[in-house]
Amino acid sequence: MGRRMAPLTLETLADLPREPRQCVFWELDAVAAQRAAEAGYPDFEKEAWISTVLLQWGACGRLLYVDEEPAGFVMYAPPVYVPRSGAFPTSPVSGDAVLLTTGWIEPAFRGQGLARTLLQGAAKDLTQRGVKAVEAFGGGAAAIGGDGNHDSAHEHATACVLPSHVLESVGFAVVRPHHRYPRLRLELRNALGWREDVEAALERLLGSVRIPTLTGVAHP
Repeated sequence: MGRRMAPLTLETLADLPREPRQCVFWELDAVAAQRAAEAGYPDFEKEAWISTVLLQWGACGRLLYVDEEPAGFVMYAPPVYVPRSGAFPTSPVSGDAVLLTTGWIEPAFRGQGLARTLLQGAAKDLTQRGVKAVEAFGGGAAAIGGDGNHDSAHEHATACVLPSHVLESVGFAVVRPHHRYPRLRLELRNALGWREDVEAALERLLGSVRIPTLTGVAHP
């Protein structure tokens, strides 16, 4: 079984599932995202965002292929390129960190160690670029649909936010508590040392986000 990883570019964007290609929850502020959804061109806005980040910072994600079939992806960027990050009550993201926004492993490819491969590949990429840590806004127990007991992402307003308890299970630590949207942090040197015993938790993490079609309009 052949595996290869590729940076997220305008060319590889087409290999993302339809829903994340059209979701601009993180890439636009709430007003712009609403406008894009109503006009029916969120995929254009996604392409424009990726193009901007590529030109000014570099690749903002990684895709993993198994026998040339897309199996999963992860996306990240400095918070200055993520307008929605400023809307969270636990912002801003630390100056030495990149924001982890979303990720996914296709159900057919789970249980093969791909989540660890993908996230460690992302960690290696970021480390080589001088990044020390990744941070994420988690959906806490008080978030809509989040009782802290489920591995699925929260519905509706927090559909694009990773569950806090799943982030913590793979080594993220809360750096700014909040009853709905805590901010969590993972030192990249720790990610590079992940072993097989965290694989199940990593797969829960990359299988937890439900991205609504043609959205990005929910408010945190």
